[in-house]
Amino acid sequence: MPAIKRIFIANRGEIAVRIIRTCRELGIETVLAVSQADKDSLGAKLATRAVRIGPARATESYLLVGAVVEAAKATGCDAVHPGYGFLSENRELAEACHEYGLIFIGPNPDNLAAVGDKLTARSHAEAAGVPLVPGGSVENVEQAEQLASKMGFPLLIKAVSGGGGRGMKQVRKMEELDEQFSLAVSEAAAAFGDGRVYMERFVSVGRHVEVQIISDGTTVLHAGERDCSVQRRYQKVVEEAPAPNLSNALRAGLHASAIQFAKHIGYRSLGTVEFLVDVEREEFYFLEMNARIQVEHPVTEAISGLDLVALQISIAEGKPLGIEQSDIHLKGHAIECRLNAEDIHHDFRPDPGRISLAWFPSLNGLRVDTHLQPGSMIPPHYDSMIAKLITWGETREAAIDTMGAALRVCSLEGVKTNAALHKAIMADPTFRVGGVDTNYLVGILPVIAENGNAQKDMAS
Repeated sequence: MPAIKRIFIANRGEIAVRIIRTCRELGIETVLAVSQADKDSLGAKLATRAVRIGPARATESYLLVGAVVEAAKATGCDAVHPGYGFLSENRELAEACHEYGLIFIGPNPDNLAAVGDKLTARSHAEAAGVPLVPGGSVENVEQAEQLASKMGFPLLIKAVSGGGGRGMKQVRKMEELDEQFSLAVSEAAAAFGDGRVYMERFVSVGRHVEVQIISDGTTVLHAGERDCSVQRRYQKVVEEAPAPNLSNALRAGLHASAIQFAKHIGYRSLGTVEFLVDVEREEFYFLEMNARIQVEHPVTEAISGLDLVALQISIAEGKPLGIEQSDIHLKGHAIECRLNAEDIHHDFRPDPGRISLAWFPSLNGLRVDTHLQPGSMIPPHYDSMIAKLITWGETREAAIDTMGAALRVCSLEGVKTNAALHKAIMADPTFRVGGVDTNYLVGILPVIAENGNAQKDMAS
């Protein structure tokens, strides 16, 4: 397979800028897809060329397979990089790229089919001998009640084609099941065009830990694990690598199971195998595999020294990895905070608007991934994430301290952000000890709200 010379980036925001950075280092030209809302974005200015593919709404631009492929071919691109979100795990796009002679920078359609459907992914995990959360598929309320009677409560109803918490409902008792089942089906159908759901036991004290996989289709390696337990409504807020306070046996088991799953499905590309760690039982269960670059990939890059986007491109070109597991050395600790344009004192309501000031300090151990520039417009049509702050330190404590310093001195004006939430997390003694579970953020939110109200009272 010939080397890639020009990549069509079918995405926006910070991940588009991140991909452009690596492409520039590799001497690869870039063509960026932009909606009407993003025509003056930083990515559009940094790419070799930008091409408008539709109006602001994602359903009329970034989510149109035909528009992406047509624009990629028309601009003489060799390959398409989908980033994360949007069409990144879309089998139709991967197949269309193959049909029209474009390299899809990601796994093949069979891989996408194996992990894109959560029930199929569960069946592969079972066949690979990877531990699973007890559960199963249900087609109607009657089947849901039967399975719930066997599993017990609490439990989760999850969308088969889901992600990001959409179509996911927690059920605490049988009386809630009928209503929550209907809501889950409706949300899943609206969000993914697929109303199928399944149920899993809800682990009350659990951690979300994921393993970074790198595979050329023959050699499957891992680049350690990330802890993504600081979540709000199943959306990740803070990520770190490595996961703190895991026993050596548990950590090794996670790595081995992730590799085992990837080998079983013949996976080729970057991917992340996600697990739920049952803290009380010292056990872990397969959740899903994300067949793309992750939002939180920088923390893995920070502790490994790898350029994951460069590896992703190299694998897509058909090149062997050229490294072995012993060549990947993980050093120190890294933290990532997702900075969102949202009002944390009004139920995290998105706060679109124009950025009048965007300044991040130059600190040792700090990396900032963003598409912000003075005058940037944060449109209301997309995810509210506007920057990622990533810090590295020899120790976890050092990484946290650097993040705290960065949050104290960075300055963003024009929109409200969740910076105050991140400051509180970094200063919280429980977080600093490490190993918080997915219920952690619920406990700290009232403290943030109280502090916000106190500041308002002082100002009045």
